[in-house]
Amino acid sequence: MGLINKRTQVGLKALSDFLSDKSYIEGFVASQADMTVFDAIPYPPSPTLCHLWRWYNHIKSFQTERAHLPSAKNQFVLPATPPATPNDASDGEDIDLFGSDDEAESAEAARIKEQRLAEYAAKKSKKPALVAKSSILLDVKPWDDETDMGKLEECVRSVSMDGLLWGQSKLVPVGYGIKKLQIGCVVEDDKVGTDLLEEAITAFEEYVQSVDVAAFNKI
Repeated sequence: MGLINKRTQVGLKALSDFLSDKSYIEGFVASQADMTVFDAIPYPPSPTLCHLWRWYNHIKSFQTERAHLPSAKNQFVLPATPPATPNDASDGEDIDLFGSDDEAESAEAARIKEQRLAEYAAKKSKKPALVAKSSILLDVKPWDDETDMGKLEECVRSVSMDGLLWGQSKLVPVGYGIKKLQIGCVVEDDKVGTDLLEEAITAFEEYVQSVDVAAFNKI
């Protein structure tokens, strides 16, 4: 195993390629050779260097028993501060390649997350909101058998509100020749309530004695 410059991406990739078909720096068990290389790498490598990343995490598990690992078979050196070459950096300054990779990956992950949130918000804004509705059957009772039921129904249907739709109706005998108007309607729950309907219909006091809710069902 020759010199590896841990400051350069080229050097780290070379080490990763070296480990592509090996579990350890030398031999088939962890040794001091692995510890020497491990100590020469100051930060965990990027997962993009898959072989080096796999080896690094495996050797990390031997830290508590490193003193008992067998010695290295070959003599080799991994300098703590290797000399810079023209390809290392344009200005000769140390570059944290690990941090640069992590920052780039974090920025890309944040950009993708923001993009997906924006797409979800746009999709949600286009989806029509679910409007809660109810079907109501009303019993509208007249004062007596002389009440003009046609006029009574005309008055009831004249009640107009946003979210109110009148339906079918019929006259139902209640006794002594008196008939009540049974009329259905569909309302939007957030806009029309039963109390509001009853108040509007009983306002025609010349024809209407009372209003009762005969049936109420959510749609």
